[in-house]
Amino acid sequence: MTPQIPACVISGTSSGSGKTTVTLGLMAAFKERGLRVQPYKCGPDFIDPGLHQLVTGVHSRNLDLWMCGKEHTEQCFLTNLHNSDIAIIEGVMGMFDGGESSSGSLSKTLGIANILVLDVRSMADSAAAIVKGFETYSPGARVTGVILNNIASERHLQLVSDAITKNCTAEILGYLPRNLNFSIPSRHLGLLTGEEAPISTEHIALLARTIEEHIDLDRLVQLCSSFTAVNSEATNPVKNLLPCRIAVARDKAFCFYYEDNFDLLRNRGAELVFFSPLTDTTLPENIDGIYLGGGYPELYAKDLSANSSMLSELRRWIEGNGAVYAECGGFMYLTQGIIDHDGQRHNLVGAFPVFSAMQTKRASLGYREVKTVDRSCFGPAGTILRGHEFHYSNIEEMDFSIPRLYQVNNGTREGYRHRRVLGGYLHLHFGYSPEVATAFINYCQE
Repeated sequence: MTPQIPACVISGTSSGSGKTTVTLGLMAAFKERGLRVQPYKCGPDFIDPGLHQLVTGVHSRNLDLWMCGKEHTEQCFLTNLHNSDIAIIEGVMGMFDGGESSSGSLSKTLGIANILVLDVRSMADSAAAIVKGFETYSPGARVTGVILNNIASERHLQLVSDAITKNCTAEILGYLPRNLNFSIPSRHLGLLTGEEAPISTEHIALLARTIEEHIDLDRLVQLCSSFTAVNSEATNPVKNLLPCRIAVARDKAFCFYYEDNFDLLRNRGAELVFFSPLTDTTLPENIDGIYLGGGYPELYAKDLSANSSMLSELRRWIEGNGAVYAECGGFMYLTQGIIDHDGQRHNLVGAFPVFSAMQTKRASLGYREVKTVDRSCFGPAGTILRGHEFHYSNIEEMDFSIPRLYQVNNGTREGYRHRRVLGGYLHLHFGYSPEVATAFINYCQE
């Protein structure tokens, strides 16, 4: 039986309602109480999980019913509950935005509490109408508690609270004052990453104290404990007989990874060894393959280009038919180079004969499903993979002599192959098709 561990989704009425601030504050406050907090993020985001880890010291997991599938989502949620005292899931956008991947759908599927963050700036009684709508919109994804954001005064708090208490069933658990001096620096892809430590320990402590003072944490735990978690049997690791050592690029330039992808590889026998394309001069020893994830290579293009020793190492590995999988920022790293916002060219690995150029506007955003049209590092032709795409760069037109292995559900062809390298803009989550982790290990061992 799954232990009864308090769990909730922190949802919002919309993006910008204060979900991230409330989520980080709750995590920090419960950690200050001596509890081990297990963080999660609803949706495909990489940045919020990094901030969760910064606050809790625990890897945050992505829960996404469309991208990962129901079975893997439930298993990921339950598996990571072990040895935890409370689970907090940060929602995505508004509570019902995103259809199958919404915060409301996730709380309904997992059978856990939904706490609504409501920004009440410039409103009073109208707050009750909003809460009432969220309470009744989708049966089974009910709002259990409400946290008010941007309360201006005691009088403001009373007006809003009286209206909600009179007209709604959800409990008001507390509020954040308008004068709270807390913000997280951001850039084109969103907030700064956890690896960059954008929030000081002093600010985290201040946020934790504010949450402790203004939110009834004991009642929140009680509400979250009244829900029964979904029962699921954890699967046993599928170990490969042969050892496989995979080098994973991980530093400030390459920091966007789904932790579950690492777990799926390790559970099938892979040893992951991390290295930095920014600061290391050589690849790790005795490796069988390389995994280059996404991140912000455009911010460090000058330094990446200056590390000629690492670039040479990668070129030798690739031309020697070494296996490489690269996505988004990792794919950009394998092109001829990056053209920054100032028009300067920074030469990089050059496995693919194009430059990637930064745009002033977002180039692509959305969920993607792909079907492979030929054998790849992820298995035979016809393999289905799911993931997400979000980038501000575009590549120059790729020569048609370069094979495209992905048929994407938006009508495009992607997934470029050079020798034993597969690269593209899509961030893939292996959870929807876990057999691809085994296929990648086998491909590296060939």
